Amino acid sequence: MPAKVALVTGATGGLGIHVTRALLDAGFVVVGIAPTIQTKDFDHPHFTAVPASLDSLAAAKQAVDTVIAHFGKIDLLAHLVGGFAGGQSVADTDDATFQRMFDMNLHSAFHVLRAVLPHMRKERIGRIVAIGSRAAESPGAMVGAYSASKAALVSLIRTVAIENKDLGITANVILPGTMDTPANRQAMPDADTSQWVQPASVASLIVWLAGDGGKDVTGAAIPVYGRGL
Repeated sequence: MPAKVALVTGATGGLGIHVTRALLDAGFVVVGIAPTIQTKDFDHPHFTAVPASLDSLAAAKQAVDTVIAHFGKIDLLAHLVGGFAGGQSVADTDDATFQRMFDMNLHSAFHVLRAVLPHMRKERIGRIVAIGSRAAESPGAMVGAYSASKAALVSLIRTVAIENKDLGITANVILPGTMDTPANRQAMPDADTSQWVQPASVASLIVWLAGDGGKDVTGAAIPVYGRGL
């Protein structure tokens, strides 16, 4: 049986490195997308780099078309692209910050979904997993733009699940609490990191959702809060 092909966006990020390695260890062929990614970033014969951003539908389609041309299919889309900007109240949040959050956390997903779904729908099979945030369902003060963009992502992924439930395609979104990544440690040097979620745990969940055990899970927003519950 040919190896399954996973497309991982944000593959060189703090979570992406763990997800890419976990999928490679699970026997997937992995194609990583990031603006400056290189094949040598992962020393593995089944890893391929596609340098690209997802800031437009055209860019997403070009990247996905490259994957299809080389491998003929995409079995799993693990969409990890996202980011945080903010720290102000809604009253003080400027238009640029609000737009940036929706570009990073929602529009990137919309672009890659539109690029990948036609191929999955044609094959009548596929798994989609996106990374949301605990803030999508439990918003807090001073993170309004971020929370709103992640909540919109949850709605988008759940809609994809409903629209494709009869086509063998599942779509789920994981809602982690604060993850123990180098970027978060740098941004919050005084935080109690023992309460943070380990990226390897999220990576393991993605591998499970992509396997036989996850075939009946779709339309779910899955909390991963760790000790920060």
